[in-house]
Amino acid sequence: MKARIKFRKYGALRFIGHLDVMRFFQKVMRRADIPIAFTGGYSPHMIMSFASPLGIGLSSDGEYFDIELTEPIDSEDAVRRMNEACVEGIEVVSIRQIADEKKMTGMTILAGADYLINIKQGVLSDGWQERFHMFMEQPEIRIVKQTKRSEKKVDIRPMIWKWEIRGDRIFLQVASGSAQNLKPDLVMEAFVRFLDEKKDKTATVDRKAPRAEDFGYHRLEMYADMGVDGKRKLVTLESMGKEMRRAE
Repeated sequence: MKARIKFRKYGALRFIGHLDVMRFFQKVMRRADIPIAFTGGYSPHMIMSFASPLGIGLSSDGEYFDIELTEPIDSEDAVRRMNEACVEGIEVVSIRQIADEKKMTGMTILAGADYLINIKQGVLSDGWQERFHMFMEQPEIRIVKQTKRSEKKVDIRPMIWKWEIRGDRIFLQVASGSAQNLKPDLVMEAFVRFLDEKKDKTATVDRKAPRAEDFGYHRLEMYADMGVDGKRKLVTLESMGKEMRRAE
């Protein structure tokens, strides 16, 4: 039996890396007495796979990992026990039974993600919202993307599915997963370059140029694409599972 766990990562724990998150949840599984399955062989380990590791410094309301259970459990009770074993900065939201097929793991079906980008006060000059509109109206947004062996120029505009200005923040829905993967900091790097190209050369005040690191990134949710014939139909990874109830 396979199950999908959704959790939040926030506060100071947004600065711990993916391996530390994995080790943390291995301890949580033991302390919460979750009947997780192990691999065979001389060095067995918990069967656990994360949909998409979160970058260091990012917070999230929608992180996922899949596990394999050796026996049925009650979702509500398991969430309570896991949260009792957690610390401030990690909160388990749900655990749901999912299909047993390998092709339905979160890592395999992940297609898109929502992000909220916080604009720190004073980083951008007044009117940046209008310039972001101009930036997104471009037919192409080309960046130099690093690969394991080389660099290549990529048009990221088709990978930005939705965007919206929300006060002093930017909402983005972007491609995410093994087929295409766009990180929000790459979008902001491109926007910063766009601002530099369009800046007023006659300005008397030399403002410090913003950097992608000057923005805060928060992942809201992750999706699978269940559309057919090229029509996108996004569903949350959580909604693909069902609540478990242990028989009395």
